[in-house]
Amino acid sequence: MALLKIVEYPDTRLKGLAQPVARIDRVIRQLADDMAETMYDAPGIGLAAPQVAAGQRLIVVDVSDGRNELLTLINPEIIEKSGEEEMKEGCLSVPGVLETVRRADRVKVRAQDVSGKTLELEADGLLAVCLQHEIDHLNGVLFVDHLSRLKQNLIRRKAEKRVRQHG
Repeated sequence: MALLKIVEYPDTRLKGLAQPVARIDRVIRQLADDMAETMYDAPGIGLAAPQVAAGQRLIVVDVSDGRNELLTLINPEIIEKSGEEEMKEGCLSVPGVLETVRRADRVKVRAQDVSGKTLELEADGLLAVCLQHEIDHLNGVLFVDHLSRLKQNLIRRKAEKRVRQHG
């Protein structure tokens, strides 16, 4: 396994549409393993392939206290949403920013696991929020896109300044 470099906002690679995984092979399973290692090391609770410059529909998530309930989802899609809640969110690609975002409280997600088996997962609370956040990444949407235009501009300017200062 290897630690991958996390792409940081405002990098334009975060705004692209991730492509479906056509074949789940050794390369995809290795990417999933490397993403999990990167997420745990960061530390974070979710990571999408575009965040490590891989333009594929693949996410890893672990919201457990023990950091021992890894979910690897390939070609995930939200098939049902209900309710509404607000929760503070951060993002490994937008370091130092924590903002309240309104999302669905419950979701049902269909995806494939690393063996290619199709699964459906119902989630609420933090897991539901995390799944929505990571699936947004696959569609080129960042959590800051859910904020007011004023907050978006402030965060973008701060990120651009960070890039200028640290390359």
